[in-house]
Amino acid sequence: MLSLLFKSGRGLPRAVLGFGLVVAAAGVAENHRDEERKRKGRGAYSTAIERSRELLRRTKDEVGTPGVVVGVSVDGQAVWTEGLGFADVENRVQCTAETVMRVASISKSFTMAAIAKLWEEGRLDLDAPVQKYVPEFPEKEFEGEKVVITTRLLVSHLSGIRHYEKDVQKIRKELEKAQPGRSGPPPGATTEKPVLGTDGKNDTKELSVAANRKSRGLEPEEFYIKEKFDSVIDALELFKNDALAFKPGTHFLYSTHAWTLLSAVVERASGQKFLDFMLQMFKDLGMKNTLPEEHEPIIYNRARFYNFNEKKRLVNTPYVDNSCKWAGGGFLSTVNDLLTFGNVLLYSYQAKAADRILPGYLKPDTVSMMWTQVPNTKMSWDRDGKYAMGWGTVEKKMDFGHCRHQRHYVSHTGGAVGASSVLLILPAVEDHSPSNTNMVVPPKGVVVTIIANMQATGLNSTALKIALEFEKEKSSNQ
Repeated sequence: MLSLLFKSGRGLPRAVLGFGLVVAAAGVAENHRDEERKRKGRGAYSTAIERSRELLRRTKDEVGTPGVVVGVSVDGQAVWTEGLGFADVENRVQCTAETVMRVASISKSFTMAAIAKLWEEGRLDLDAPVQKYVPEFPEKEFEGEKVVITTRLLVSHLSGIRHYEKDVQKIRKELEKAQPGRSGPPPGATTEKPVLGTDGKNDTKELSVAANRKSRGLEPEEFYIKEKFDSVIDALELFKNDALAFKPGTHFLYSTHAWTLLSAVVERASGQKFLDFMLQMFKDLGMKNTLPEEHEPIIYNRARFYNFNEKKRLVNTPYVDNSCKWAGGGFLSTVNDLLTFGNVLLYSYQAKAADRILPGYLKPDTVSMMWTQVPNTKMSWDRDGKYAMGWGTVEKKMDFGHCRHQRHYVSHTGGAVGASSVLLILPAVEDHSPSNTNMVVPPKGVVVTIIANMQATGLNSTALKIALEFEKEKSSNQ
């Protein structure tokens, strides 16, 4: 609008033109102030950036990902965003902070925010049978006993709905091996070992084995679905008639299909199409470059995705369609948008009742509920934690005096065809000392996100190390 005014200027009162110039000047000044704040922020954390960049380069070289992008914010201010390597190897397009990549299972955390909002508004009952919202999903039995699946069970992977593995008997045998007292994570859970078809990989020493699984036909076929589904209700056909792997609530089984059912719950509880509801939430949160991955639309700055073949050569990944799993692993995003999302939740978590700050997108008690560990679950990308509701949570813990100090943080990792991701939130330690009389305005803490265009790349431990580097430098600057 202002550009049109400036082009002609004919027939317009001077007051209008003057107002336009004032607005434009204010915009330029604000942009200048933003850049100045970012410059000062980068300078204040130069040591942490240097150390973290070297760590990220080592991780990149170790796993062989063509490109990786990192974003870090401290107390709500982005202080470091950078891309290393290539978003597109063939065309030599460098990764930048604007590179758009698959975020895989971080999509579950997006969907959890939508579920939490509907619950706050009284439109969704977490403990009602899912058939209240999705009658198309049949009632289930386990060993002849009628059982109930609720939204609360679904968001913590306790529903008994399978993951990509179709052989329920095989899953049950593996569950028996993973009973308490035995070693190893439950099957289907996100695992440190990069077994394709699960999410949240981390153990790079087995990368060469995992990278060759596709050529040997060891991956579940549903990891590479090419079929396009017209609706989330249609996508239920993949699994809705399958037997449950266990009685709901008794075991943890990481399941992306369970989140497809959750997308149908969101759709019915909200009265909107799932993607419409999510896109409106992204718009409300200022996440301008987060969207469902579709093949046809032109998406600027979209990366290409890679894997290794049986000869350990870099290759393009096969075409996949994510319409079967929007809620559990189907969105694209950038590190800037992921930082925004992380800080929205961190702000909401810390925004206690006070007159001089605005409310968060969610209430503090709601985020606290989301981030509280759920019994009988696993957070296998960090064995010190447990799964909560759409997030993994590690609680604060100290062992043996001044030895090990475990910090409270939440994160979610992701693994998709040709992509890996992590979003980690490290809330600041609360200062309860008598001298701390001034209220601290949230968000306070470090948010780290890393996205890469290579599958089977573990990123959580790297993200945690980076978060601790920035927290340490923040403390030294105070």
